[in-house]
Formats: sequence, C-alpha cells, structure tokens
Amino acid sequence: MIVFTTTIIIILIQTSSSSLLSSSLSFITITILMMIVAPTRELALQIKTVITALGDFLNVRIHACVGGTLVRDDIRTLQDGVHVVVGTPGRVYDMINRRALRLDEVRLFVLDEADEMLSRGFKDQIYDVFKFMPEMVQCTIFSATMPMEVLEVTQKFMRDPVMILVKKDELTLEGIKQFYIAIEREEWKLETLIDLYKTLTITQAIIYCNTRRKVDWLTQQMQLKDFTVSSMHGDLEQKERDIIMREFRSGSSRVLITTDLLARGIDVQQVSLVINYDLPTIRENYIHRIGRSGRFGRKGVSINFIVKNDVKYMKDIEEFYNTQIEEMPLNLADLI
Repeated sequence: MIVFTTTIIIILIQTSSSSLLSSSLSFITITILMMIVAPTRELALQIKTVITALGDFLNVRIHACVGGTLVRDDIRTLQDGVHVVVGTPGRVYDMINRRALRLDEVRLFVLDEADEMLSRGFKDQIYDVFKFMPEMVQCTIFSATMPMEVLEVTQKFMRDPVMILVKKDELTLEGIKQFYIAIEREEWKLETLIDLYKTLTITQAIIYCNTRRKVDWLTQQMQLKDFTVSSMHGDLEQKERDIIMREFRSGSSRVLITTDLLARGIDVQQVSLVINYDLPTIRENYIHRIGRSGRFGRKGVSINFIVKNDVKYMKDIEEFYNTQIEEMPLNLADLI
C-alpha cells in the first residue's frame, strides 16, 4: 500500500468550472515539475493547451504523453527536459518503464476525472504510476462526480486528505434546461432526431450514444439523409480524432456524434445543445454529458430520448441529483 505523507486534496467541482485552472496557475509559479493524468487523449491535450496559455510568459515547458503518437518523439522531448507532463495512464506508464520519464522531482500530482480513473480499467495503471512518485509529492484529484466507492479507493493511497465537496443536488447546472422525449420504440428515435433537426437552429450540438457501433450507424443514417454530421469514438486513429476535434472546436463542424469518450472535461464554448440519443446507464455520466453545454455560464439545453426501459434510469438520475427532467415543450426553439 502506498501512502503519501504530505497534503492530499480531493476536489469535487461543478462541471462548468475549469477544473485544473487554479491548480495549474498556483503550481507554475512555485514548483519544479507537475504531473497530470487524464482518462482520454482529447482531455489531456486540452489541459496542455490551457497550461501552455497560463505559462506563456514564464517559459514553462509542457509536454503531452498520449497514445497514438510516436514513442520516439515523447522520449526525445522528455530527455530534453520539461516542467509539466500531461498524459494518459498507458503512455505515461510506458515512458516510466522506458526510463524516459523520471518522477524524482515531481512536487504535484494531479488526477483529473478521478472517479473515471480510479474505476474500471484505469485503476491498476494509476497505482503503477503512483509507485514511482516521491514520498513528499502533493496529490490532488478532481471530478464533478465522486461516488462513495471511489472515495473509499482513495484511502488506499491517501492519508487524511482535505476534501472540498459540492453537494450532489448542486451539481446539475442552473444554466442547463433538461428535457425528455418519450419514444415508444427504439427504431423511432432516428425520425425523432430528424424532426428536431428540422425545427431547431443549433449553434453546435453533441449527440451521445452508448456504443461505438451505434455512433457509426447513426452517423451513416444521418449522412444518407443529407445531414452534415461528424463522429468520433475510441476506434478511430489519433490523427483522425485530432482533425475531428479541431474542426468541431473551430465551428466548421456543428454536430458531433460520439460516445462517453467526450463526456468528460471537454470545453467547446459554442455547444448549446446535448442530445442523449441513448440515456447513459451510469448516472454519473449523465452529469458529465449535459455539462458539455452551457459552459462558462452560457445557457444550454439537454434532450433525452427515453424508451420504456429508460424510465427507471431517468427516475434514478432525478432522485439522486434532486433535479427534474421535464417533457420537452413545443417552444423549444425559443430556449436554445
């Protein structure tokens, strides 16, 4: 069991906040090296962009270690020396094993989207990275959702952490209006989506499906009907993912169909609408998904396509987060 003796901080934040902004800013002015680990390549690259902007006049050298890029480029950059490393667990651990990434001088370790990182497939990788951390490292973990079972996991490597928590009924964003459309049959969702398309003027929107196969199918169906959409999921090559995200951020692509790959942390300020074509079966993912709209105080709308089997999941979300998801009104266009 690994236990650190210095201050440990667990922070539960609202999804509209910039999770790492204050942490990054304070660190850059006083520390030597910082390590940030995030669950997806897109989030890691976004964090790098933010810290690069913050450290622009401080000569801070930042590098992103993510999969889908050339290993030799990572090794060369790390050997040249950097102040901040942002990465995904697999590539970070690979760089450690290759002795290209040395953690002897790390003063601050940040785990973003910690509930995702400490559950399922990432947990063992995170433990492996922790083993190489110096004893006096300060560890901070961030997420908009922190289930009790994840907080219990943190006890294995944290001692007396300072917890800054937001009540779960305050997590849903005030600026996001939440609606549902009751649909009798799964196969009628497509026509419902097309009807929405015809009636709404959308700045930018994200449509979430629960599987990669559904993303590909829905993208194909929309394109066959002459709707311009883009799509992204974990099966795509990194270069293709980078191009899709760049186009979506720039606004040249207005509608993105995706999985929970882009549910966490991604900031695209123009997104005004989130559609859950499939309602997530994990309630924490609901908060992360709808939080992609209404960023930085802007108004946003989330629409959930609900079939009979989804009702219990929607009720669970409403009860757990003390929120209300209303039936979609006829004047929805006035709300976006």
